[in-house]
Amino acid sequence: MSSSPQPEPPALAAATAMFVEVLVVGIGALTAAVLLLIAIIGPATTVKLAPVAGSSAAAGAGLAAAYALGILVDRAADAALTPHRRRLRSRFFPSNTAYAQARLRLADFPVLAARADYARSRMRICRGWTLNALALTLTADLVILRYSLEHRPLVLAATTTFGVSAAFGFYRAWRALTVTGYRKLVEQTTPTVNQPLPAQPQPSPASP
Repeated sequence: MSSSPQPEPPALAAATAMFVEVLVVGIGALTAAVLLLIAIIGPATTVKLAPVAGSSAAAGAGLAAAYALGILVDRAADAALTPHRRRLRSRFFPSNTAYAQARLRLADFPVLAARADYARSRMRICRGWTLNALALTLTADLVILRYSLEHRPLVLAATTTFGVSAAFGFYRAWRALTVTGYRKLVEQTTPTVNQPLPAQPQPSPASP
């Protein structure tokens, strides 16, 4: 009996992976939003609201807010990087139709498709955290300027340098993952043209 093809990942597992992916991006966006709020309300009000932030209700609301913000940041990052992504894709696929056909052909190989999905998940996380890193840098700088800190210029410079470097690192990771994904898609779905030619029958020697 021929072995049956490997089943595709269950829909529940795919949905769970997508939920975690959006949540990872949303947690960074929520942190930036909280830092902005802290910078606006000031030290005295922050101390008063601290016990409320540690309650179970606040934790549940924070989880829901992180998921919602994750969707928004993911869409915003995708819109911002779409022109660059299309330029990268044009290096491997001449048209959107060619790219769509390659994706369809890859679906015939569940193992390769699962690896591609995992790579795209990492790409989307790096894409979202490119914006998150910039937002966290800006809001952290606002908090540093609002609160009394020793060596404020040094802390501000270090925070800004680290944040901008992290944003650039996430962008470079997104670009590398995107290019690698397109290249592998071409390699895995394009038929090999340099196949060895079959041996030609040799003429039998003429009889004397």
